[in-house]
Amino acid sequence: MKLSRRQRQWSLKLLILFSSVIACAVCIFPFYYAILTSFRRGQDLFQPHYLPDGFFWNNYVIALVQNGVARSLVNSLVVATLTVTLCLLVSITASFALARIPFRGRKFMLFTILCVSMFPQVAVLSGMFELVRFLGLYDSLGSLVLSYTTFSLPFTVWVLTTFMRSVPVELEEAAIVDGASTWTIIRRVFMPIMAPALVTTGLLAFIGAWNEFMFALTFIISGDKRTVPVAIGMFQGASPYELPWGSIMAASVIVTLPIILLVLIFQKRIVSGLTSGAIKG
Repeated sequence: MKLSRRQRQWSLKLLILFSSVIACAVCIFPFYYAILTSFRRGQDLFQPHYLPDGFFWNNYVIALVQNGVARSLVNSLVVATLTVTLCLLVSITASFALARIPFRGRKFMLFTILCVSMFPQVAVLSGMFELVRFLGLYDSLGSLVLSYTTFSLPFTVWVLTTFMRSVPVELEEAAIVDGASTWTIIRRVFMPIMAPALVTTGLLAFIGAWNEFMFALTFIISGDKRTVPVAIGMFQGASPYELPWGSIMAASVIVTLPIILLVLIFQKRIVSGLTSGAIKG
């Protein structure tokens, strides 16, 4: 039986709707179940209930106060914020040079930056450890800022260089005619236009610094200087069944909320940055 054009359109819409519902359910369910688990205690943690059956807020108190997650949240916020600030400050100037100033070896430098971003963390862990120890930054938040900035810079420089190349040269020439300096051109011309790209790359750098575990575990040994992923990983129990799973889930929910809030706040700029890069890149 041959379907009419209208029937085919409705079938396609239903298929897209069904696929979207399945994708959303798969993505949202783990976080939903983590929230449910964070309000449970005792043997209820190991019972597969999919609807809330109580609210045991003590898990959040234990995670924040007794296990030091509150202090770790501050450490992670400081490290991630400094990392994003340094990345954007260096990337916006480096991308201006790579996109606007002609010099020999520019393409090779961009290719090198892209290749550096492909190295896994474990490949440079020993070298980064020696650098951190040489600079006297071991067991300090500065070691994390240095390592996170080093790993985030190649990506941010590459993306911002692509965006900056798409900005019309006439805007820069008009600013030069008006007597604007290089820094004024970057600050008054390029940064407002590239705001979606800056927000997108900054948010990705923030998420990377917020969730990083390996460097934070290697370079920090003091309990009061740990970031959130390491603090959650240090929750202890005599056996897997005796781990404070309720507090672990509560801490995981607390850690995820700032990222969700940032994405919701900058949602329009993120979408604008991604679509602009897709069209102009």
